[in-house]
Amino acid sequence: MAGLIHDSEEHAALRKSVAAIAEKHGPAYFLERGANGGNIDELWADLGQSGLLGVHLPEEYGGGGGGMEDAVVVVEELAAHGMPMLIWVISPAIVGSIIAGHGSEEMKREWLPGIADGSRKVAFGLTEPDAGSNSHEISTTARRDGDGWRISGQKYYISAVDQAEAILLIARDADETGEGRKKLSIFVVPTDAEGLSYQEIPTSIVSPDGQFTVYLDDVRVGPESLVGHTGEGLKQVFTGLNPERILVGAICGGVGRYAIDRAVAYAKEREVWSTPIGAHQGVSHPIALAHMEVEASRLATKHSAELFDAGHPGAGEAANIAKFLASEASLKALDQSIQTHGGNGLAKEYGLSELWFVTRLMRTAPVSREMVLNFVAQTSLGLPRSY
Repeated sequence: MAGLIHDSEEHAALRKSVAAIAEKHGPAYFLERGANGGNIDELWADLGQSGLLGVHLPEEYGGGGGGMEDAVVVVEELAAHGMPMLIWVISPAIVGSIIAGHGSEEMKREWLPGIADGSRKVAFGLTEPDAGSNSHEISTTARRDGDGWRISGQKYYISAVDQAEAILLIARDADETGEGRKKLSIFVVPTDAEGLSYQEIPTSIVSPDGQFTVYLDDVRVGPESLVGHTGEGLKQVFTGLNPERILVGAICGGVGRYAIDRAVAYAKEREVWSTPIGAHQGVSHPIALAHMEVEASRLATKHSAELFDAGHPGAGEAANIAKFLASEASLKALDQSIQTHGGNGLAKEYGLSELWFVTRLMRTAPVSREMVLNFVAQTSLGLPRSY
């Protein structure tokens, strides 16, 4: 389906490569694995071997040397083939970006090549039961223990921990007292470390990437686990959070494309009284409107990636706006596609209803629509703060 995004030759070739791998496996493979708690190791391995997991990571550490614009193409095209991959956003994008930006030389050489080729996965541990959007209220603590640290606390709604060999985890200084914002630090914590355990959170989301509560009971890590320097975690984490928002926009843009493509195909083929249902404005106009909104959100996502790659100070605002617009547009497009299919919209053979909850999740995570509106109102427009 033609859209408003006009790829460069390089991005067109990249999109074609992703599409070839996605078509090899197909959306039914992805949804079946998600519904039955399976993994997508074959797809992940193909992406890694083709250099499509580390496109944005530095070449000297096994990446493609590109930027967030390249990552957007990959993630969006996968979702446009019915494969919204949360783990891509988590391990290569968030974790890879933070380690590439702030890790020591040893840490970069230890982790980035494996993240780029798909042989290693790292989860991301920020959110907590009582500190969702407010990272200043993190209660997980790291206290000094010789040349290392002991970490205790709990993380909530952590994706794909069962697939990962480590968690990039944010904790506050246990020895810090007093009021005000606490100093945060970031650690790479092995998932098999003594004292670390996790439990799956049952959800309605159909995805190969499950959600977990992670428990840390006096988990000891050595000095090699610290990312950069202590107390710089808040600054470091935004190296990963803006890519996260941008790539959630890309996932949603892809899901929107997938939903509209399916709606258009069905509206052309399905006939009632010898007339394709797409000939009726009651069907065609809502699809057209959903298409326009998805395309506008894709432009916003592309723009946010361009600003991020350029190091522009407006990248954070653009990333939040893109995530907001894309999550709203994709959910509307998916709903309209289901409606266009009538009862078939809920039939598994059409692969639409299974995407509902993972798409709905994007209105809430990684930052809720309300927090994006707060950000734009207070930071972009200078309106009074409510908190």
